[in-house]
Amino acid sequence: MAEIAEAPALPDGVALVRAPNPGPMTLDGTNSWVLRAPGARGSVVIDPGPADAAHLDRLAEGGVELVLVTHRHPDHTDAVDAFADLTGAPVRAIDAVWCRGGAPLADGERVAAGGMRLEVLATPGHTSDSMCVVLRDRADAAVAVFTGDTVLGRGTSIIAHPDGALGPYLDSLHRLLSIGAGAAPDADAPDATRPVLTLPGHGPVLPTSRASATPISPTARNGSTRCAVRSRGSEPTRAPKQ
Repeated sequence: MAEIAEAPALPDGVALVRAPNPGPMTLDGTNSWVLRAPGARGSVVIDPGPADAAHLDRLAEGGVELVLVTHRHPDHTDAVDAFADLTGAPVRAIDAVWCRGGAPLADGERVAAGGMRLEVLATPGHTSDSMCVVLRDRADAAVAVFTGDTVLGRGTSIIAHPDGALGPYLDSLHRLLSIGAGAAPDADAPDATRPVLTLPGHGPVLPTSRASATPISPTARNGSTRCAVRSRGSEPTRAPKQ
């Protein structure tokens, strides 16, 4: 059975529904995110996940206005057709292959749905079509970032040749580091900035996008990544960007 996973301190209007597909590559299961502001006519669902009927029924409760897919891997996309049929909602992604009744998403595109303000960030590396979604408040400050598999809640993401690429991945991490630089002041601590939550595709919520991206840096990870690629029987086609 699909169930709402414990996820304290989520932004208002954001719920986590964890799919029942735990495993070595999916950790506790795929995190499907449901976004709906009070009074909205439907929700935004990010990553419907596997085609599990109970899971999809839970995601569809109250109606769905839009479905977003962070990247092509089957633990995020297997339910695309079933969920589109169930809800009648358009499905949008960077790659047109995963779109149903909606146009492909563009880097920097602003999306208003479910009463939420969202921004698309193309973050290739884990896959060529990976993207993150930034949740912004009415003042346009970043509140949270849905990272798909670009940043996980536990451990590090895999980069598998040929679709994955280290150089673009490191560039994407640096881009995520910038999220939250203009965050709104915390009402309880006016002199501090409000943390920008990382809401990943697998694993627990992380407190800030900056903290989630900093453990993987070009200097700290290039050697071990080269070793990992070499052990899989291929060498990097070019040196990672510094």
